Amino acid sequence: MKLVKGAWKLLIGIKDALVLIAMLLFFAMLFAALNARPGAKAIGNGALLLDLNGSIVEQPEEQAAFAALSGQSGPRQFRVRDLVRTIEAAGRDARVKAIVLDLTNFGGGYPATVNEVAEALGRVRAGGKPVLAYADGYTDSDYRLAAYASEVWMNPLGVALFTGPGGSSLYYKGLIDKLGVNVHVYRVGRYKSFVEPYTRADQSPDARAAMTALYGSLLDQWKLAIAKGRPKAQAAAYLANSAAMVTQANGDFGQLALRTGLVDKLGSRIDFERRVAAIAGADPKRSIGSFAQIDYDDYVDANPLPTAGDAIGVVTVAGDIVDGRAGPGTAAGDTIARFILDGLAKKNLKALVVRVDSPGGSVFASERIRTAIAEAKRRGLPVVVSMGGVAASGGYWVSTSADAIYAEPTTITGSIGIFGIIPTFEKALAKIGVTSDGVKTTPLSGQPDIAGGTTPEMDAILQTGIEQGYRQFIARVAQARKMTPSRVDEIAQGRVWDGGTARQLGLVDRFGTIEDAIADAAKRAKLDPAKVHAEYLEKKPGFAAELARSFGNRDDDTADAGSDVFAQVGTRQRALLAQALGDAQRIARGGSIQARCLECGGIGPSRAVASDARLLDLVLAKLGIAG
Repeated sequence: MKLVKGAWKLLIGIKDALVLIAMLLFFAMLFAALNARPGAKAIGNGALLLDLNGSIVEQPEEQAAFAALSGQSGPRQFRVRDLVRTIEAAGRDARVKAIVLDLTNFGGGYPATVNEVAEALGRVRAGGKPVLAYADGYTDSDYRLAAYASEVWMNPLGVALFTGPGGSSLYYKGLIDKLGVNVHVYRVGRYKSFVEPYTRADQSPDARAAMTALYGSLLDQWKLAIAKGRPKAQAAAYLANSAAMVTQANGDFGQLALRTGLVDKLGSRIDFERRVAAIAGADPKRSIGSFAQIDYDDYVDANPLPTAGDAIGVVTVAGDIVDGRAGPGTAAGDTIARFILDGLAKKNLKALVVRVDSPGGSVFASERIRTAIAEAKRRGLPVVVSMGGVAASGGYWVSTSADAIYAEPTTITGSIGIFGIIPTFEKALAKIGVTSDGVKTTPLSGQPDIAGGTTPEMDAILQTGIEQGYRQFIARVAQARKMTPSRVDEIAQGRVWDGGTARQLGLVDRFGTIEDAIADAAKRAKLDPAKVHAEYLEKKPGFAAELARSFGNRDDDTADAGSDVFAQVGTRQRALLAQALGDAQRIARGGSIQARCLECGGIGPSRAVASDARLLDLVLAKLGIAG
């Protein structure tokens, strides 16, 4: 009896402890939410600090509140439209004495995306307001931003080193053969190289030729952007003769950066902050020499999107295109279609702008989105597509319902082609003594059989289906772009193009930002572009999202990972391992016909995608290895 009473008391104690913990968490969450409400903090005089400790994306993934609370939220993602709007507002705001860029932990972005932010900084600088950039070292993507600053600072021990686009990709054919896995590939498109890592040990000549042309164009655009933002910087010469120039400088990267005009000043972070304080004023509440700061998130909240005038609907197709439903940062077919259809039914939209920033994915999900866009046209609304950093494969598929397509010269687009992959494991199972057998009434019984392999009949059926899907893709592009199917086929074949070439080929109509696309949509609806506003058709951040932002964006949540070459190698090692695990998961879970661009992944943000990073953390935890 005493044992039962003791056990009961223990259970009561555990229950009370859990209730107490839940209450503490609730009040902590409530406190954070109240402090995170828009407009809660007044904006004073000072320098707007853009501490870009993460990547710039079209649509950030939604953080889990408890992950942010535990400090496991990962690198931050900055929404490009918020950055551009904030920078432009700061340029007009007398309270903002300067804009400060901290690029030490910048995670990059697609060239077109980063350039959009750089151009906004350039407009502020041209207006006479100081823009100051600091980093422990500079690489291609962060220097694209720094070049548009009026003062560029670097740590005396830092390294400015540019490499240009390109690099190695992972190929799994040798591993697949050793494991005894049969990868059945069904594809159309001479350049559709997404499947090559599973079928080859190296890059095919066709893929190499296409990527050489694409990377060459992107490199030329980078050089032009740097020359425009910072004419005195000898960036192109440094890029072409790095080894000789570094050797001549005896490895003193700091003095070399000064001599070539890449930076204006060498100094510590303390020196830099003193310089900013001289312009924007000091902050007496912080350490000596600190400048008066305007927090980025507070400033975003203080400058919300306009709501006056007629509504131009804007739907965002960002991230991998997948079937079903998903949160922000993933382009789920059902979710995006519902946003569009609900917007048409419940909001008085005058036109629709589709912002595409996706390397593609599921053909079925792409078609689901395209048909929802077509419904807007059926109801008489003008439809304009605005391509962001990437709009390839499925990202181009969803664009074929538009009246006009806008892109940037460095937008990655095209990749018109589809494929399907099915792995079977008959050889792998045989290696461990497992075989398969059974009664089959037709050549298709049990097909596709992952344990026993596919039959020639099934292979023929699947390949024929892929070819028909490609013909449908070609037909949609031909109708949308007013070309013959044979002409589309010539420039399709899965080949990836930069925005400049795509415009010459007729795949894009005009160069311009999303603001240009919204203005065009307004004109097509016979409205004054100055008297409309963008009505974003997307999930509004809820309580949990606001809480995650409150905890995830604290000043001390990102440690300086180091900026020298050796630190970068360590970061890339982790990203490479995460990518390999992610690729294995994608081939195992690839559930439908795909229109996806392989090349696009190596051009965007330098960090592994969040899902790959989380998978790596899980595997390391299971192995008992610290991340």
